[in-house]
Amino acid sequence: MVTDLQDLKNKVLEKTQLVFIISDPNQPDNPIIYANEGFANLTGYSQEDIIGHNCRFLQGKDTDPDTVQEIRDAIHNKNPVSVEILNYKKDGTPFWNLLHIDPIYLEKEAQYYFVGIQKDIDEYKTAQEKLKKYDKEIELLSTPLVPVKDGISVLPLIGSIDQERMDLIVDRVIPELEKWDIEKLILDLSGFQDIDEAAMRGIFQLGDILKLKGISMIITGITPKIAMRTRGLDIDFSSLDTYGSVKQAIESLEI
Repeated sequence: MVTDLQDLKNKVLEKTQLVFIISDPNQPDNPIIYANEGFANLTGYSQEDIIGHNCRFLQGKDTDPDTVQEIRDAIHNKNPVSVEILNYKKDGTPFWNLLHIDPIYLEKEAQYYFVGIQKDIDEYKTAQEKLKKYDKEIELLSTPLVPVKDGISVLPLIGSIDQERMDLIVDRVIPELEKWDIEKLILDLSGFQDIDEAAMRGIFQLGDILKLKGISMIITGITPKIAMRTRGLDIDFSSLDTYGSVKQAIESLEI
């Protein structure tokens, strides 16, 4: 049987992998009055550096001031708050901190304290940034505009297409066409795997938009599957310039 449960609790809290501090808002500048070993290990600060100081020493040049203000407002109103904030270790190394702050009311003392629980999420944020970068690259690959001659570019569309991707094509390709003074756009569908009705109609809308901007659109690579699909959609490709391949289209433009 445990003879000193409080002592055991204290040791568990001190040695736990959970990183936390306790601050006292009743003192000037809401100083830290307790920091467990995990906090010191995470930040590199000693107990002497920590106790008696406001935790703003973790902030640095790239710490988001809006996030800091969100924390201040929560503390002022004695509300819990959870944020992701860029903090700095004692040696200046930045790290992303998942911070959760809870107000704790002690009835015996009739006052509040704040417990700040922290977690280093650097690896998660790094992976998140890489994922955003990959998504950006994939988006760029989904609209790869390829110049082949002065005034002529090819847009090879690969994979599947839906209305969302069609909207992306319109948003990204048209400004590029105008930027490079493109007069003819060859839209190659030979790499298509699937296409829905909305996207098919979107191709015709793209042609209409380009026409208004003085750009001619040529369709190449219409597969039998796409041709069969259009028959049931009351879509007539004969209203557009079409060729079996990009090569044939370019050769026809050279005549």
